[in-house]
Amino acid sequence: MKNNILKLFLIIFINNFIYFSAYSIEQFNFDVTEIEILNNGNTIKGIKKGEIKTDNGITIIADTFVYEKLLNILTAKGNVEIIDSNKNISIYSNEATYNKNKNILNAKGNVEIIDSDKNISIYSNEATYNKNKNILNAKGNVEIIDSNNNITVYSNNTTYHKNEEKVVTKGKTNSIIKSKYNFESSDIIFLVAKKELSSEKKSVIKDDQSNVYYLDKFFYSVNDKKLKGNNIIYISNFNLPESDKFYFSNGIIDLENNNFIAKDTKAKIHKNVFGDNDNDPRLKGVSSRKDDNIITIKKGVFTSCAENEGCPPWSIKAEKIRHNKNKKQLIYDNAFVRVYDIPVFYFPKFFHPDPTVKRQSGFLRPQLNYSSILGNSLTLPYFYAADKDKDYTIKTSVFDKEIKLLNTEFRKVSKNSYLTMDVGLINGYKSTADNKKKNINHFFGKYESDLNLKEFENSDLSLSVERTNNDTYLKIFESHLTKSDLRPQNFDVLKNEIELELNHENYDFTTGFASYENLQLTSNDRYQYILPYYRYNNNLSENYLNGSFGISSNGTNELRNTNNLRSTITNSASYRGLDLITDFGLVSNFNANFLNFNSLGKKDPKYKSKPQIEGMSDYELVSSLPLIKRNESFEKTLTPKLSFRFSPNNMKDNSSLDRKIDVSNIFANNRFGLGDSLESGRSLTIGVDYKKTDLKDINKYFNLKLATVVRDKEENFLPKVSTLNRKTSNLFGSISTNFTEYVKFDYNFAIDNDLKSLDRNSIKTSLAINKFTTTFNFLEESGEMGDINTINNTTRYQVDDNNYLTFNTRRNRKINLTEFYDLVYEYKNDCLTAAVKYNKTYYQDRDIMPTENLFFTITLFPLTTIEQKIDKWNL
Repeated sequence: MKNNILKLFLIIFINNFIYFSAYSIEQFNFDVTEIEILNNGNTIKGIKKGEIKTDNGITIIADTFVYEKLLNILTAKGNVEIIDSNKNISIYSNEATYNKNKNILNAKGNVEIIDSDKNISIYSNEATYNKNKNILNAKGNVEIIDSNNNITVYSNNTTYHKNEEKVVTKGKTNSIIKSKYNFESSDIIFLVAKKELSSEKKSVIKDDQSNVYYLDKFFYSVNDKKLKGNNIIYISNFNLPESDKFYFSNGIIDLENNNFIAKDTKAKIHKNVFGDNDNDPRLKGVSSRKDDNIITIKKGVFTSCAENEGCPPWSIKAEKIRHNKNKKQLIYDNAFVRVYDIPVFYFPKFFHPDPTVKRQSGFLRPQLNYSSILGNSLTLPYFYAADKDKDYTIKTSVFDKEIKLLNTEFRKVSKNSYLTMDVGLINGYKSTADNKKKNINHFFGKYESDLNLKEFENSDLSLSVERTNNDTYLKIFESHLTKSDLRPQNFDVLKNEIELELNHENYDFTTGFASYENLQLTSNDRYQYILPYYRYNNNLSENYLNGSFGISSNGTNELRNTNNLRSTITNSASYRGLDLITDFGLVSNFNANFLNFNSLGKKDPKYKSKPQIEGMSDYELVSSLPLIKRNESFEKTLTPKLSFRFSPNNMKDNSSLDRKIDVSNIFANNRFGLGDSLESGRSLTIGVDYKKTDLKDINKYFNLKLATVVRDKEENFLPKVSTLNRKTSNLFGSISTNFTEYVKFDYNFAIDNDLKSLDRNSIKTSLAINKFTTTFNFLEESGEMGDINTINNTTRYQVDDNNYLTFNTRRNRKINLTEFYDLVYEYKNDCLTAAVKYNKTYYQDRDIMPTENLFFTITLFPLTTIEQKIDKWNL
């Protein structure tokens, strides 16, 4: 009985004692809330949270413990915290096993390891800590953070050698350095104390500036930010439009400043840097060096030609090539320009803007040209960026006939205005008319300004000036004139104008002054002045009586032929009806025009010297009936059309005007383009359109159009050349077909109303078979419609992908004269064009005489263009 009481007392004492201390002779000190001893004392369990200390400085805190005395192994689970006070290492996990004999600790589940000495943290799924060797191995989603150096390493297997201060990974590894560089590699070694990262495996390095580096192996020093590697590929603007690639056999790269020293350098610049996607701009050299904003390449070769197995069509080979990024210049020392690896030019030193330059002072592409009148010439252009809002282009041309040309372009841009000028001065030009040397010049200028008037959506003021002191100047020096909007579109007419254009949400208004100089005329009769003119348009209603209603007004005060004065004001109103479609499919609409014309003339054959006020109107009813037939292969459309026009008023005498009519404009509302009259009388325009379309290929078709005009009486004030003044006009028609890929045919014709003669034949046809194409244009006009008979032909044969033959000629059959011949052989690829051209002209205009030339031209894109005459006696 006493023994039973003693056992009960002992159990109650164990369960209620707050802290029970049990000392193991095997070096473990247990301080737990509750323990259970099993297997004759060989197994000890800690049931509730407690702490265990060892004699070698390790403290283990966990929710539960199991100690196997015979194996000397301790297992801890639940919120495990292990502290090695001797090594200043802390380990946190879900569970851990400590083999005291081997002094190895294994942790699993949400493992976190902290090295307080080096301020390093390790996170993983599991880890092994060898206390004797002071080595930590982590596996599964390993993340190592070096807080002192702001370095993070990601892998699946990492070993941390604490004594050597070294981190070694196995397999795929990512390293983030200072949140700026991302190293993607395998099997890296990270020396913590030396702050060095390296790998013998292929690696990719990315920075926060879209730069990417590919290396076979690498070594990186965190302190000086130097990257060393072999077979380096450096890509700038990675995955962006303007991305460049650099190749180094080996090199040292300063990632912070993007400086480098490298061997066997190759650079591939993005394709469209010169505006041509077929180019492959690239540069290579035996070595390269970048110091801040200067890149130096020794024994370098540059070309923009597409890559192929052979040598490029052209290249520049230099002893040294320097790229100054501050000045944005490429500077060459002892450079040879080579064509198919044959040296053709030598420059001891020259420079040009780099491809990224949009505007920068420096020499532009030089040109060698030939002209039958001027001979050979060399043009050297220089661009000067005076300021961010203004610049100059200065071109100096020297001719072998002792002629000198200085051409200067000036541009200035401000917030609301733009000014551009083109001035040319020529010294030593000898005219064939008087055989005397003269100084000739030109001036082109344009000023545009947005006045920003609040009442208008747009309020633009423009001023343009065109002037030259030689009538044939523009034709003779055409190849040396800047090809811009400033250059006159018509080399026989110069225009000077000031214009104000106002656009309101309800109307448009334009006014200005203009003068024209016809260089084909002599004395004062060459000038025409319009002082002033105006145009006003207002669409009053978009939905007025099932149509639209608008008004317009325009006026001019025109002086020409020295003393011929015309002053006119035209006010008009127009109604355009909407289409009315019947159930039968008939489409009809009604149009009406009202015109008030006011005129005053002085010594003018058309307008009287007393003020004239006239009112006119016309009315038009247009109907058409589209008929459509469709099957599986074709769609056929037949559309008869009628237009009845009526005007009760007389019109001005426009019988001498050159107004051509054909099927493209015969149904137009103002088919004569008249400004002072409406088409008088009564007329019926009759037409029919037929079209057959291949539904499998809508680009294949056959189209026929016919139209004619009948009247109740002749209208002698209508343009006679149109034949619409007669009771029955010509029959106008056109045929166009494109039913085969080999032949295209367009025929425009006009048959006299007696159906006996063709007054117009206009034929355009082209034949394309494989690499052969030829095009003929034939125009013949006779009778009242004109007196023209010309034919021209362009034939082209593509020998292969790079070689072409082209022949072009035009013959005036009326006077039995060939106007010109052009025969060209051309070799062409993406960066080089070479051609031999034969040209013969029969045209003569004062200083411009008939010519016969044979010359060679070559373009090295984007370097230069050279054109050289070949002396036919030395062929």
